[in-house]
Amino acid sequence: MGQSMVKDRLRGGHVLPVSGRDSVPGDLLRLVCVTAVLVAMAAWSYWPTMGGLFKEWQRNDDYSAGQLVPLVALFLVWRDRKTLVTCRLAPCWWGGIALLLLAQAARLYGLLFMFESADRYSLVLTVVGLVLLVAGWQMVRRTSWILLFLVLMVPFPGRIHNLISGPLQKLATMGSVFLLEVFLPRVSRQGNVVMLNENTPMAVAEACSGLRMLTAFIIVAAAIAYVVRRPRTQKGIVVLSSIPIGLLCNILRIFVTALLVLLAGAEAAERFFHDFAGLVMMPAAVMLIFGELWLMERLLVPEPN
Repeated sequence: MGQSMVKDRLRGGHVLPVSGRDSVPGDLLRLVCVTAVLVAMAAWSYWPTMGGLFKEWQRNDDYSAGQLVPLVALFLVWRDRKTLVTCRLAPCWWGGIALLLLAQAARLYGLLFMFESADRYSLVLTVVGLVLLVAGWQMVRRTSWILLFLVLMVPFPGRIHNLISGPLQKLATMGSVFLLEVFLPRVSRQGNVVMLNENTPMAVAEACSGLRMLTAFIIVAAAIAYVVRRPRTQKGIVVLSSIPIGLLCNILRIFVTALLVLLAGAEAAERFFHDFAGLVMMPAAVMLIFGELWLMERLLVPEPN
């Protein structure tokens, strides 16, 4: 009878009280032990990869927000713990092993061809494979947004970084010049250098391209989209809109910095750009996202359930 109750509990996804000698269900205990062993093995195997990610977050400002992703993911899992407990535990051995093998193949490719991003993305794929192996498809579906969210902790591959950094830098320069022309009589652009009053140059360096702000806004928007109760279409709009919001906030930051260069000097403008503006832009972006949600609630027709 004890074995039957354990099987029913695993099928239903509920932990029910058991009396007598079956008070600690054997199947569930073995599942917990196997999970602990697999997590420990994965952590040991990927320890150098995680160390490299941490160093990248610390030295590269463009991707420093990535270190928040694992913490936010754990918070989202804890927040939904009551819902996740009801998931049916049905370990998918073939699917989990297939994903783990695919992850290790990607990792091997990255090690052989010095493609560091492949090793880092294989870490995310390994996490998905472990969830599928231990808990099954229902748990993967319930946590699919969180698992996909983990991809944001990995910096863009070098080729993609170089592909988007240049255009972002150019857009930031052009956008700031467009705003400055409204308020200043003599503004021109020479490449990525803004000429203020024809005699004061202000360079929009690669670090000012807005990539750091963009990656941070995407992470924040993805977390907000998961938390709010809205249709998937609106959640997708929120995530996608973080890109133009990030670009707009960066253009505004460069615009205010240029005005400070003329009014208060380069030193004060630099302090504003790197310190104060960085703190102000994130709350401003969050307010824009919630404003967008407010507008969609009133303008869009609700999707049928």
